[in-house]
Amino acid sequence: MKGRMDILDNIDRAILNRIQSDFPITSRPFLEIAKDLEIDEIDEDEVIRRVVRLKKIGVIRRIGGSFVPDRLGFTSTLCAAHVPDERMGQFVEVVNRYPGVTHNYRRSHTYYNVWFTFISESREKIEACLNKIKEDTGVTDILDLPATRVYKIKAQFDL
Repeated sequence: MKGRMDILDNIDRAILNRIQSDFPITSRPFLEIAKDLEIDEIDEDEVIRRVVRLKKIGVIRRIGGSFVPDRLGFTSTLCAAHVPDERMGQFVEVVNRYPGVTHNYRRSHTYYNVWFTFISESREKIEACLNKIKEDTGVTDILDLPATRVYKIKAQFDL
């Protein structure tokens, strides 16, 4: 969000602060958010309009649940790959096709320059998918670092 704070007004900031955690699970969550904000000039339609705008300009990347994989019978891993610059676009495109990939980032590391997380029903499925990624991209140096202990940190940014 670097460089975007100047385009947010106090109502945008209030909405962003409110929706980061404990998003209302109701048939009309944006109405609940409008009520929670206790700002006279904001209603459900205005909250929706602003959220759509913030998503369109890239301040909001996604709105969705975050779950603890093992509590739902899934397993997760962190992967690191050494991807040559000339294969970067293809590699990212292939990795992002997998619905179990939740994050995929290019990093400034001396060797492992792409990191991604992968969640699946089993270790076997993750291993099969990583082998298919290697086959489809020609990138064979991919570390598979399964979670051995899970630390969930609630990230709440006060805007």
